[in-house]
Amino acid sequence: MSIWWSLHLRREAASVPLARRLLLGTMETAGVDPDICYDLAVALSEACANAVEHGGDAATEDYRVTAFIDGDTCRIEVTDSGPGFRPCPAPPAPPHTAADRALPPAPVPTPAQAPAFAEDGRGLFLIEALTDHVRYRNRTGRPGAVVSFDKILKWREGAALPMAS
Repeated sequence: MSIWWSLHLRREAASVPLARRLLLGTMETAGVDPDICYDLAVALSEACANAVEHGGDAATEDYRVTAFIDGDTCRIEVTDSGPGFRPCPAPPAPPHTAADRALPPAPVPTPAQAPAFAEDGRGLFLIEALTDHVRYRNRTGRPGAVVSFDKILKWREGAALPMAS
């Protein structure tokens, strides 16, 4: 059996716990292990908080959350209408001289490498740490970003959803 739901939410801080509670209620009702529920709830909260904070200007007032449970996998997508992700920097040009070749390449920080002292910037790191597979992309043909992540589910003993398959 598969279940899915989709929400269109206002870009307001109050929407984050609403999405989290709906996810937790769905997971608990389906019989998902509480630790997995917690991991997914934190990851969803971080993705929603990013959509609220970075997901557009005053003219774009909403974002979308979609969750799918299919078999033993849960996929969650959070889509906003903001500026999207910045393109990755181009790789450095090959060295021209022997002196250039001797220099090690400078590390390029990724979103998941927020400094320990940073006030923010840890959301993508937490999503990556708590889920099994994460994808970041810009929407095709319109402004916005999509963060999607998957988690393999574990079930409580006697859970209803796996038995319905």
